[in-house]
Amino acid sequence: MFLEGAVLRRRVTAGRRGGKFFCPEPRSHSQDRYRYQPARPIFPALQRLYRPFDTMVETVLRVVAGALLVTHGFGKITNPFGAVGMVESLGFYPGVFWSPLLAATEFFGGILVAIGLFTRPAAFASMIVLLVTIYFHGIVKAEGLAGAETSILWAAIFLSFAVRGSNAQSVDAKLGRQI
Repeated sequence: MFLEGAVLRRRVTAGRRGGKFFCPEPRSHSQDRYRYQPARPIFPALQRLYRPFDTMVETVLRVVAGALLVTHGFGKITNPFGAVGMVESLGFYPGVFWSPLLAATEFFGGILVAIGLFTRPAAFASMIVLLVTIYFHGIVKAEGLAGAETSILWAAIFLSFAVRGSNAQSVDAKLGRQI
């Protein structure tokens, strides 16, 4: 507080702008400088079009991402031990444990994310699986970014749901609780 006053006095005495003294407003300590402030729209009239779709778009993204993960995990859940060799080649031993876990995470995690039940833990588990696929495509198969870009996008989507959780159109919201 004392230091702010000294800096403020120095600015007042040293800074002249247009023949008038420049005195900035003192900051209050309760003011949060880093709080998120949404940007003002360039065309405010379009704001009426955006608002109704705000939560709907997030719901559509959650349902589509979960449903696509279910379809990706369906082949693995019908043959849960089919990926034993692949997971062991990545260094995950024993493969008979990790392969069914991978299948269950993709299939059931996708269902949970799509309906919005236990969204945060299901999305976090799915994101971990996708980080392993980024490693697999980018490093093991040496495909680089070309092979891992889809997994990077998926991991970012599931990271968003792991951090934010689900919205009002979800089972979590209907139950009134989120993890």
